[in-house]
Amino acid sequence: MSAIIPPPPGKRIGLLGGSFNPAHEGHLHISEQAIEYLDLERVMWLISPQNPLKSETDMAPFEQRMADAEHIAKHNPKIIVSDVENRLGTSYTVDTLTQFTGRFPSIGFVWLMGADNMLQIDQWKDWETIFNTLPIAIFSRPSYSEEVETSVAATRFADSRMELSQSTQLIDMTAPAWVYLDTPTHPESATRIRSQD
Repeated sequence: MSAIIPPPPGKRIGLLGGSFNPAHEGHLHISEQAIEYLDLERVMWLISPQNPLKSETDMAPFEQRMADAEHIAKHNPKIIVSDVENRLGTSYTVDTLTQFTGRFPSIGFVWLMGADNMLQIDQWKDWETIFNTLPIAIFSRPSYSEEVETSVAATRFADSRMELSQSTQLIDMTAPAWVYLDTPTHPESATRIRSQD
């Protein structure tokens, strides 16, 4: 039986996926930048039950990661914390995005990710399909941003890159379409937080 997933509120939705292990101010920072630069109504945090590229060893329980994310997200009512991947049973971004676009064809979605993920998205399952499914916005991350333009994905989809001045129209564009937002960065990271535990 297909999982019952209510449509997200709004017609211009940014999707930010990840382990959120734990959620932190950096996630909030990118989300608020996305709302501003991409003219979004909402940003959904898609908390992954288990990132296939990350070890389960130091992964906090799903319920704890959800609670931590909700605690951080409460600072901005436009951010929605979602367990949709857990309910859909999807482990891979490409499968989640295919489900979203199929279920909610009247909603505009844009995939959000940091520069660190742009550098290794070519290791993701069917990564080219991701680029061909939704517009994508890449955000600066400390120590990663300089390599974005020479990444495998940026080279492969060079002809689909949009100018920063077009960022508010990105969500309305037909994929593949992506923009790199060289915006102020936030120093926080989940890796640093876990290293303090």
